Amino acid sequence: MDRELPMYIQLADSTIKRYSDLSDKWDHEYGVVLKGMEDVWRLTGDTKYYEFILKSIEPNISEEGNINGYDMEAYELDNINTGRLLFSLYDETKKEKYKKAAYVLKSQLENHPRTSFGNFLHKKQFKDIIFIDSVYMGLVFCGQFGKVFNDLDALNDAVNQIINAAKFNQNKENGLLVQGYNETKTEMWANSETGLSQSYWGRGLGWYSVGLVEILEYLPVNHPKRGELLEIFQKLMEGVVKVQDESGVWWQVVDQGDKAGNYLEASASSMFTYALAKGVRLGYLDDNYKAAALKAYNGLVKEFIEVDASGEAHLNHTCKSGGLGVKDYRNGSFESYACEATGIDDHKGVGTFLMAGVQIELLNK
Repeated sequence: MDRELPMYIQLADSTIKRYSDLSDKWDHEYGVVLKGMEDVWRLTGDTKYYEFILKSIEPNISEEGNINGYDMEAYELDNINTGRLLFSLYDETKKEKYKKAAYVLKSQLENHPRTSFGNFLHKKQFKDIIFIDSVYMGLVFCGQFGKVFNDLDALNDAVNQIINAAKFNQNKENGLLVQGYNETKTEMWANSETGLSQSYWGRGLGWYSVGLVEILEYLPVNHPKRGELLEIFQKLMEGVVKVQDESGVWWQVVDQGDKAGNYLEASASSMFTYALAKGVRLGYLDDNYKAAALKAYNGLVKEFIEVDASGEAHLNHTCKSGGLGVKDYRNGSFESYACEATGIDDHKGVGTFLMAGVQIELLNK
């Protein structure tokens, strides 16, 4: 492999070498990798990245738009994320099956269970709960659907839910958001007075950051709530930069620095890099944030990338899984996040690293 190529290209090419495609299941983590590949394809014009996406999605979509491996009745927002690739495939191929499949996913959202104030439940069993992960997993598709198919109601729905998440989950002083809010204050991780979880988990915060900057890009410039979203985003990025490690990247629990048990984490760091770079490039952030974005990408490469003897690039130190509830120890404490294991070439980290690399390239141009 050409070591002169940008590292995000090397990682994309290594991923394609490791997997002929990602068609064996309908999976939200695959969607993250494929979105990264889409960004690389758009930037470079190299069709091998498009072909990888096509080979991964096409076998799972019937002519009627049914999606192999997708269960609408599960009502999980994670099942929506990979649907973002349908828009590009429809645009490129003009095949109606991709549009039909997008409408199938949209029909889940039309019937998806919600909180009393209108936010989607991340999963139907998570009653009365906002998870900020939901912004990327479900709301970005909702907003993109609204832009592509001129459905203003869908776009407004996404906007209102993002604002609600900030209303409940964002600390107005430091700009950061905790992962969870429980309206009934009955979950083991929920504060009995506020209903909030207690820690600032990197990847949850990363999903929110990326989702917010994506929705901003889809919004008409004269949208009445654009200013409110910009204010939330700017306050969030101000807080994110304040907890950026001297290495350029971020910790698993972002505001706890080098507290024993904490670790520098690849996926959250990639997502913050993406959000900062895109925010500066599109004028959502002042130019003085550019230095933080460039420092972050250099840190990503130095801290997390390893090239093996055969020339393949690998991404280290991505948290494999994390969250609130489901497992007994996931009580929202620092320890509950810091104990989560990391993996090599985890799809969540690889995809977001590709996305970050592309945004840095565009920013430098």
